[in-house]
Amino acid sequence: MNIKLINPSSHQPLCISENGLTEAGNLSFPFVNGAYRIVSDNNYTENFGFQWNLFDKTQVDKSTDLNFSRQRFFAETGWDKEDLSGKNILEVGSGAGRFTQIILDHTKGNLYSVDYSNAVEANFKNNGPHERLHLFQASIYELPFEKEQFDKVICLGVLQHTPDVELSVKKLIEMVKPGGEVVVDFYPVNGWWTKIHAKYLFRGYTRKLNHQQLYSLIDRNADRLIKWYRFFSKAGVGKLVNRFLPVCDIDGTLPLGLSDQRLREMVVLDTFDMFSPQYDQPQRISTVVGWFNKYGMTEVWGGNIPYDKFKAAVVKGIKK
Repeated sequence: MNIKLINPSSHQPLCISENGLTEAGNLSFPFVNGAYRIVSDNNYTENFGFQWNLFDKTQVDKSTDLNFSRQRFFAETGWDKEDLSGKNILEVGSGAGRFTQIILDHTKGNLYSVDYSNAVEANFKNNGPHERLHLFQASIYELPFEKEQFDKVICLGVLQHTPDVELSVKKLIEMVKPGGEVVVDFYPVNGWWTKIHAKYLFRGYTRKLNHQQLYSLIDRNADRLIKWYRFFSKAGVGKLVNRFLPVCDIDGTLPLGLSDQRLREMVVLDTFDMFSPQYDQPQRISTVVGWFNKYGMTEVWGGNIPYDKFKAAVVKGIKK
């Protein structure tokens, strides 16, 4: 590794040993199943560990016949894969490694990938071992790296699920070196109607369920919910009615041309992803742009970026 590691609690240097990361010769953080474990599994992202170890292949391009993750990654970042050669990239919130795979297979960048949950195990199964991949189970608020070391920092599909979104943005910006770039996406606030949705109406109950209970509930009802969604869409009232169905937005979030089996798998995954997180905090693009400016970024851009039939709320900028 050419990135300096630190204990996020003591801020003292960490060294790599056969069994993990050591501080002053003592083992501080073990290396388990492909990842350095800075934190335990018992935290607010347990649902994501359950989710991504269960659906470890579903969104990973090389495990499917899709290129959905590759399209999204390059559309949102706008990066040229050749320009990433030899660069140090920090990925925060990697889940099962859908974008980890894109970086490793389509660029020659050095990737430091972090997730707060034990989804790091699914990521390692999908992408490791790899000489350019370094996996860490750590919090976005206590990252095990010295500040201002990375050429690129990405955080995709994560910010809205953190307890303090502004602080999350600040911590990401701290990691990038002057002249380096940060790219984030997030659930956007589109208007007053954003939270008038089944997700926010039912989450007070569903996020308290045992993960297996919630998964089983969704899986048992998935076929029925898909039929209802399709019925209302064909009747021409889908945009009004389907937002109140306890199922993901099939037409608005899933790729076209899926087999019935693949569609069902993605519906169960995305519906679980709707109802299980402890935090779900959509943001206005202008608010996130303001935070980028506040914490030392320049050339800040925020807006909706299209890819395939979709669009993503993205903010990006360069460190002063």
